[in-house]
Amino acid sequence: MAGVSGSSLSSGSGGSPRVKWLTDLDKSAIVSNFEKRGWVKGSLEDGDWNFYFCSVYTARSMFSVDSGFRLADDQMISHFPTHYRLTRKDCMVKNIRRYRKDLERDGSPLAERDERGRFIHLDFIPVTFMLPADYNIFVEEFRRHPSSTWIMKPAGKAQGTGIFLINKLSQLKKWSKDPTKSSQVPHTREVYVISRYIENPLLIGGKKFDLRLYVLVTTFRPLKAYMYRLGFCRFCTVKYNTSVSELDNMFVHLTNVSIQKHGDEYNASHGGKWPVENLKLYIEGTRGKEASDKVFEDIHWQICALSEGRSERHVQRQTLLRMLRV
Repeated sequence: MAGVSGSSLSSGSGGSPRVKWLTDLDKSAIVSNFEKRGWVKGSLEDGDWNFYFCSVYTARSMFSVDSGFRLADDQMISHFPTHYRLTRKDCMVKNIRRYRKDLERDGSPLAERDERGRFIHLDFIPVTFMLPADYNIFVEEFRRHPSSTWIMKPAGKAQGTGIFLINKLSQLKKWSKDPTKSSQVPHTREVYVISRYIENPLLIGGKKFDLRLYVLVTTFRPLKAYMYRLGFCRFCTVKYNTSVSELDNMFVHLTNVSIQKHGDEYNASHGGKWPVENLKLYIEGTRGKEASDKVFEDIHWQICALSEGRSERHVQRQTLLRMLRV
């Protein structure tokens, strides 16, 4: 991909500048939003564009060493060069570990621990390991807590693909490429993260749910981010059950719509979703306004902490941004 010299903004009917957009994604919502703002379509070949809402593959190509591409001062794209450090589960684990170590080294009060050695302010993910790299350490932890359930997720996949729960070491045969070596470090090229399963989650109507929030990050140093107000909750279609017989029932354990839509109880009219405002009202009604406010204050703090933990590994330019799903 050749370098570009940038694009001047075109003028609208009122003489005000109009942004020239590009996208390689087949998403009508993106184009309709551009058009509602009076933006006009630019040209990739001539380098005549200001904002490129591109795919991960395109961003990777643009930032490759041999592409020769350079963003002009009036051009912006929708990914940071090292976008995978924001989205891969194993990278998140590494960044949180590094962030905790950095704060401890600096003597930050945020790194304070309780009498059991657990982080007080940074305890926002369960005990987590990366496999196969942390396999031996994981086995030690598993044997210290043999009654625990663990959840395994492919580091680079989404929509619930490849996720499963285990409560026995022998079940790693399901994951290992070489089942005969299950007592040793499993042989696989794909990285997984394995976390201690949260077995007593907050339930609504007896069902598990999670939050899907959207955050737009424009810079990491200093951190500047915007949270979309209209987030939502995603619900399982089957009531939560911790029995071993339900360990493989993903309709009980995973909230992903891509999984739940295949369930018998799935309701396509609402998609098993709640506006986040409904959750605020639910918590306020059942536990009080103070508890509701604290939940969302903690969420905002965790987003900031996770972003700060990733920041120093990102090239900081005003021509980059990233939409994160939290």
